[in-house]
Amino acid sequence: MKVLILGGTRFFGKKLVQRLINQQAEVTIVTRGIKLDPFGDAVKRICVDRTDAAALANALGGASFDVIYDNICFSPKEAREATCLFSGRTDKYIVTSSMSVYPFGEEPLTEQVFDPYTCELPEPDTFSSLSYADGKRLVEAVFMQEAPFPTTAVRIPFVLGPDDYTRRLHFHIEHVQKEVAISMPAPEAELSFIHSDEAAEFLEWLGKSDLTGPINACSQGRIGLNQMMSIIEEFVGKNAKIVEEASEEHQSPFGVPVSWYMDTSKAETAGFAFKHIKNWLPELIGELAKTKQ
Repeated sequence: MKVLILGGTRFFGKKLVQRLINQQAEVTIVTRGIKLDPFGDAVKRICVDRTDAAALANALGGASFDVIYDNICFSPKEAREATCLFSGRTDKYIVTSSMSVYPFGEEPLTEQVFDPYTCELPEPDTFSSLSYADGKRLVEAVFMQEAPFPTTAVRIPFVLGPDDYTRRLHFHIEHVQKEVAISMPAPEAELSFIHSDEAAEFLEWLGKSDLTGPINACSQGRIGLNQMMSIIEEFVGKNAKIVEEASEEHQSPFGVPVSWYMDTSKAETAGFAFKHIKNWLPELIGELAKTKQ
């Protein structure tokens, strides 16, 4: 199988590459060459900035792929360029989207809550002023409405792992260790999460499936922020200091106003079994807490 990955040199993208290599896939990664990767001769590399559509087209030449994974598409402009560039070059396109396409709320979020097939596309000259959430919504809308190839948009929540470059879980553990207050507007709010290993596993599985359209991907179950902090307290041996307001540097990256979690029935009905969050989150917190002592 020939696979192209845009965004495969860090976090779950890097883990996806390794899983595909282990499956004997012929993997090509698009990279700016800024961050080194550990794959050696096991992958081909196209060193180019994907936001430069002309340079990417020139670097690709006439290459085609069975599956394309796009982990770094953040704007409808990039999505529209991809629909043109990869027309006739792939049998399946998988773009990483986000739970951010959904509003906050107390109900499990199904794929139908946001419909990219009917989302109105604005004029291209307004694309540069979009928020992250609006950008992801329009990325999905462009692919679903304009792509000439089958496309799947994977809606992923907060991704956690020891290699998380955003260090969102690390933030909470370090604050408890240092006995520094964390601002958290709704400690009782419940959230969806996924481990970076499972995100990579799901993406690999999806490349072999017939699923198209939007699809949610997160661990089974959900966890309240106060529950997460209790687990951290147990491993750190100190009490967390939770406050309503603090300076920006001490505001929780998970500081949502109300609960925010997804329903994964579509993926599970198609045959993928997600792990339960309680089967990996405590272990991860313990691992991170130990390395920070």
